[in-house]
Amino acid sequence: MPDERKVCVVTGSRSDYGLLRELMDVLSCLPGADMQLLVTGSHLSGSHGMTIDVIRADGYTVDWSVDLLLASDTPLATVKSMGLGLIGFADAFSALKPDLVVVLGDRYEILMAASACLVLRIPIAHIHGGELTSGAIDEAIRHSVTKMASYHFTSTEQYRQRVVQLGEQPERVFNTGLLAVDAIERMTLLTRPELEEELAFEFAEHNVLVTFHPVTLDQDAGISHFRELLAALAEFEDIHVIFTEANADSLGIELNRLIAEHVHLHPDACVSFKYMGQLRYLSTLKLVDVVIGNSSSGVIEAPVLGTPSVNIGERQGGRLRAPSVVDCPPEKAAIVAAVNAIISHGARHRCDTCDHPFGNTGAARRIADKLLELPLEGVLVKPFHDLEIIP
Repeated sequence: MPDERKVCVVTGSRSDYGLLRELMDVLSCLPGADMQLLVTGSHLSGSHGMTIDVIRADGYTVDWSVDLLLASDTPLATVKSMGLGLIGFADAFSALKPDLVVVLGDRYEILMAASACLVLRIPIAHIHGGELTSGAIDEAIRHSVTKMASYHFTSTEQYRQRVVQLGEQPERVFNTGLLAVDAIERMTLLTRPELEEELAFEFAEHNVLVTFHPVTLDQDAGISHFRELLAALAEFEDIHVIFTEANADSLGIELNRLIAEHVHLHPDACVSFKYMGQLRYLSTLKLVDVVIGNSSSGVIEAPVLGTPSVNIGERQGGRLRAPSVVDCPPEKAAIVAAVNAIISHGARHRCDTCDHPFGNTGAARRIADKLLELPLEGVLVKPFHDLEIIP
């Protein structure tokens, strides 16, 4: 239909795909929407699970793919990957000719997609702007994408206000809530026996999920922090551990090597996964006693599911916190104490009813409706919105 709006959704990692698929499901059914799907980043990497196959198995048509990852995970390799990505996105958007491109979050492949759109004069809608990620390049990337985007969809009102603080016009910034709430509401999570069968791993009386990513602005610290976490885990003889491997970031390969070593030393108590899939991951997150690491899922999805988190270091500094999130220095003794406190005091029971700041279900539909109704003519011109200066 000639009056359909071509909306291109870009996904570059397992984390953004789990959220974007809620929006994709809505868009694919809405009259007036011609949804395109562009897949890039770790989705095309065998060492990260080749999750483009998962996307196709979920029933989605991949309209274009941009392969940009190099075999190395050094900062230099990341920069070169960004260059490859910019070339690939230029070809993709020139061929697909979308009316609007949707990106989520703060990864470097998303920055390249947004950069290509900016120069090609394609409006951008950015999801999850206004958040903070201390100690990682993600924060600078997120705010940079905000300045390139024409429309913004935030998960809380505080994040909406921060996007406005960055100079964006208030009428273009919408607090639509968290897509993860939609995902959790939609799914029937696996029971413990079902999950044990899916993972081929037997749960103990107490279980933890570890999800830890490189600290990209201080990589040496990130590795040392993770070694402290592994040393803390070794102190527990009666706890089983499920690891998710690191994203395609600088030094992610080294983190995954350390995970493999730890699992090899504790084969009866530990298991690791390159990619768990959304259903298995959220089911695990719901059933474990505590999630430990520095991933945003410990600060966002875990509280929605009522699971306590031990958040290590400053990587998630600045994000809104639910009462179930315990911030912990990257030190063995402190991590052991935090985990013991959660397990021994039954904090999980208290978290089942704790509030989280991310709103109610329906974010996907709210975003989709806006994507189809908001004007696109003239939106590339963005006057800077000055805040009132208080003397």
